[in-house]
Amino acid sequence: TTQILIRVDEDLKNTLQRLSRLEQKSLNEKIRELIEEYVREHNMETAMKNLWDEIGESFKKKGYKKSDVDKMIQKVRAGK
Repeated sequence: TTQILIRVDEDLKNTLQRLSRLEQKSLNEKIRELIEEYVREHNMETAMKNLWDEIGESFKKKGYKKSDVDKMIQKVRAGK
């Protein structure tokens, strides 16, 4: 692991520390968790993967198979 040094307002630090303790986490654990969550939610690659996963699940629920999707792609590419 590596370190990141940040400066924050003392009141913000104290509040975050208190809230972290309520979750039985250290301040470092909570900050690490928040950073990981932010990166996960804002990473374009992850967002696209999640979108494709949602689309795939939607197709499955509607009864589409991979072969159906392949046919539709061919149809669209052929301009039909």
